[in-house]
Amino acid sequence: MKKWLVVPVALGLVFGFSSVSSNNVEAAQKVKTYKNCTELHKDYKGGVARSSSVKNKGGKTYYKPYVSKALYDANTKLDRDKDLIACER
Repeated sequence: MKKWLVVPVALGLVFGFSSVSSNNVEAAQKVKTYKNCTELHKDYKGGVARSSSVKNKGGKTYYKPYVSKALYDANTKLDRDKDLIACER
């Protein structure tokens, strides 16, 4: 009787782990890219920072940037001064 339970449990574990990894890939592909800073500011007024520890080279900003490594990496072209904050205001 124990052997009968081993096969379904093993198959469930194998297929369960494969579906979790495919969900992570789909989530990574859903990061939005923006054409310009005007479009990005509609969703994120302060821009997008790569991490919470980055400092703005341009001085004081009016809005705090949203922190997201994946979103920043998808929109790196919008970071003109290369301070790891895209479209800061």
